[in-house]
Amino acid sequence: MFWYALMAGLVLLDGWRGLAASAQLAATGLVALLLYRRLKRWTRRPRPFAVDGRIRAWIAPLDEYSFPSGHTLHAVAFTLVALAHYPALAPLLLPFTGCVALSRVVLGLHYPSDVLAATGIGALLAGISLLLWPVG
Repeated sequence: MFWYALMAGLVLLDGWRGLAASAQLAATGLVALLLYRRLKRWTRRPRPFAVDGRIRAWIAPLDEYSFPSGHTLHAVAFTLVALAHYPALAPLLLPFTGCVALSRVVLGLHYPSDVLAATGIGALLAGISLLLWPVG
């Protein structure tokens, strides 16, 4: 919901420029969704709580598999693309993204390696997005 609110806010506050940034965020998000779903089906890594009874899932997972963290992948990709358009959002987006990544492990849904890999994949995806659709 945070990212949808951010995209709507960019459009409302910055008109056409905000719409262009939001369109790039949406396109990047769609690619991220397709990519992480494919990776999860390919790797089929069980979630930590499913492997170790000492680990509790504090919320219900959205899907069965752990690798990579889709929330982290999206947060990193969105943050990097958004910051390319609006660097002043860094004090808001960087801590939020860090909290998203950390929460995935704390909630028992992901291994640290799921989050680290998702960070790299999200950064790579954002880089490709910005190469293909440079900020104007």
